[in-house]
Amino acid sequence: MVLAGLFLILLFLARKEEAAKDTASLLKPFYRMAMYLYKKSCLWFPKVFSSAQVEKDLLQLYPGEPGEYLKTSYYVKKAALCFAVAAVGTFMGAAAKFAAENQIILGEDGTIARNGYQEGSREIHIVADYEQSRMDFRIEVEPLLLAGEEAGEIVDTFIQGLPGMILAKNESLEKVSSDLFLAEEYGNFPVKVEWESSVPGVLNSEGQVFSPEENTQVDLKACISYGACERTALLQVTVTPPEIAEEELLYREMEEMLLLSQSESVLAETWKLPVEWRGSGIGWQQSVEDNSLILWAAGIAAAVMVFLLLDRDLHEQLEKRRRSLHREYSEIVHKLALFVGAGMTIRGAFQKIAGDYEAKCRSGGKKSPAYEEVLYTCRELRSGISEALSYEHFGRRTGLQEYIRLSALLTQNLKRGSSTLLERLRDEADKSAEERLQQSKKLGEEAGTKLLIPMVLMLAVVMAVIMIPALSNM
Repeated sequence: MVLAGLFLILLFLARKEEAAKDTASLLKPFYRMAMYLYKKSCLWFPKVFSSAQVEKDLLQLYPGEPGEYLKTSYYVKKAALCFAVAAVGTFMGAAAKFAAENQIILGEDGTIARNGYQEGSREIHIVADYEQSRMDFRIEVEPLLLAGEEAGEIVDTFIQGLPGMILAKNESLEKVSSDLFLAEEYGNFPVKVEWESSVPGVLNSEGQVFSPEENTQVDLKACISYGACERTALLQVTVTPPEIAEEELLYREMEEMLLLSQSESVLAETWKLPVEWRGSGIGWQQSVEDNSLILWAAGIAAAVMVFLLLDRDLHEQLEKRRRSLHREYSEIVHKLALFVGAGMTIRGAFQKIAGDYEAKCRSGGKKSPAYEEVLYTCRELRSGISEALSYEHFGRRTGLQEYIRLSALLTQNLKRGSSTLLERLRDEADKSAEERLQQSKKLGEEAGTKLLIPMVLMLAVVMAVIMIPALSNM
């Protein structure tokens, strides 16, 4: 509730903030909150959202965009995503808390509300504080029982096989030392059975065997009903003293007391739990599974992890861009050498490459970082920036040695003039092609190494398929 209240307060304070147009509808409230907090944080703690590496990566990924705009957009988007994750965790935690509270059926006065007869029974987990002990019990709360006749059919066959059905781990009813299987239903028999014990302190109606001091004869009465038919079967059981710890005996006796208490109030709408046993008071508490704090903590932890890992994702995007630039360098240099060799100027060659790239993108082609840099250079040239400075910016924005080398070659040609420009461009194209070939061989070798483990596993499977049938026939 506290976190939800904080979200509502923050949302109210950020109501005047504007979300970016491309922001998803569900993220807009979180975007406004993130923008509000970002502005306040920059005023109070200007160094919190300040990372030279992040700013450098953003400028390389989005050349030409204002640095402050990129920085604000990046951190606001990251904070908005973190708020969204935290909100989801808060919602799930609140839902878990609500579900846990709805499971509580034990009143403060020790009464338990029963279900209606059409709703069936339900299990309750209660904790007893008795003297110096604390004991847990799981009790099936029976539904409200309605009076009236019940329909049934002939159950003679069931009664004949009943002694063998209730034995459980015991050898015979003449020597019972462990719990009997006394249930309401048995297998495919469409009958209902209610059990009564003549000595509930030794063998209760649930089939639990308590520790007798000596062999005890117990009469088990089974009231069998199916539809309108009702039959009674009487079984004689000899209970022998088992070896049971005192604590286990206390637990079973208290459980028997609970079951007897419930059976006495089965016609009432509520079940009042006993407040005293053997002269000592009992404090009852209901134990429910409440995972709300875990979900809240998981949501906050996930938000923190998202905030920290997004910087790594940004760096991975930059590395991917660099790999693409390196891969496309050879193609661009070859095109420059081709166009210059055909009589074009360097500026004309750049404009030709950029024009072809724009036409390709308009027809649905995929964008390329290297060609985007060429296009950006042409836009700088059209805006009035000198060729030398535009080519220098071209190499500096990429940050790769080969592009810097190319920009230096083009700048030097403009400043000093060079009759060997075409020859040097062709040498650079051949050199870049060789480097690309070597890089392709290296990637191929790495791929072969990565495939080694799956190949070994496949070999093991093939050997197993061949060897297992051969060994089984020996």
